[in-house]
Amino acid sequence: MKNFQCKIHFLLSLIMLGILASTSAFAQESRKPNIDQIKQKWLDIAYAAISKAQKLDVYLPEGDGPFPVILSIHGGAFKGGDKRDGQLTPMLEGLKRGYAVVSINYRLSPEAIFPAQLYDVKAAVRWIRANAKQYKFNQDKIAAWGGSAGGTLAALVGTSGNVKELEDLTLGNPSQSSCVQAVVDWFGPTDFLKMDEQLKESKVKNPQIHSVPDSPESELIGKNLADAPELVKAVNPETYITPDDPPFLIQHGLIDHLVPYQGSVNLASKLSTIIGKQKVTLELFENNGHGGPAFTTAQNIYKVFAFLDQYLKH
Repeated sequence: MKNFQCKIHFLLSLIMLGILASTSAFAQESRKPNIDQIKQKWLDIAYAAISKAQKLDVYLPEGDGPFPVILSIHGGAFKGGDKRDGQLTPMLEGLKRGYAVVSINYRLSPEAIFPAQLYDVKAAVRWIRANAKQYKFNQDKIAAWGGSAGGTLAALVGTSGNVKELEDLTLGNPSQSSCVQAVVDWFGPTDFLKMDEQLKESKVKNPQIHSVPDSPESELIGKNLADAPELVKAVNPETYITPDDPPFLIQHGLIDHLVPYQGSVNLASKLSTIIGKQKVTLELFENNGHGGPAFTTAQNIYKVFAFLDQYLKH
């Protein structure tokens, strides 16, 4: 009995470590960015009015515009993270390249379950278009970029742009489109029900367990994953892929012990089949986990912006 209790305690410890890691690993990859030197910025603007979380920050480059827009969506296991934490640092590189950056907060799972998070992201896209003239945005050139949970939401915005049931127009600017023109998905989870099996196949050390009631994914949908396959399907970006979806850049680490890389492989494969291989780029980094140095090297940031330039500046 004592050995059994020890095993249970050890298992619960691993689960909690995994949850904490998934909330903080990417956010701590780089320090909180110093935004003091950014001359043109507007902070904590409400893009909707039913939650304190529904706020965004606007950063503009020098010049007259109109500027293509990077919508920065933070990760944090759908239960943490912030629009001004270290995850914003790569996106702010866009200011040097003539991009406006709009970084958003959204309702987290302790406040509201899915699809509230996607409702909020789409409301932010509509806000960008509705306020394009005031902030010198190019409303026809918007890219969604996020990591981890933010990667999932970025991918969902990309594939579900015209899905009415995944949009709450009462949040504001109902006449505007919530479609985006490009997606950068950094290691976002896709099919939640396959994650444990895929992590086992990967043979990564200390894999996070997802098919339990208190996993980040179960908390996001409000039910244990195994008990709600239809809800799991509704959160999967693959569910909504159509030929008119925007181009995707997907990057993932092969030793990610929190989110299996196979999910990104499957998403890229299904996108390629439906929207065309020329519009999908998948890169897997050998020695990187959930985040890691390969994502934020100058070489990779250059690669990300080369992708964005191709679709947002031509």
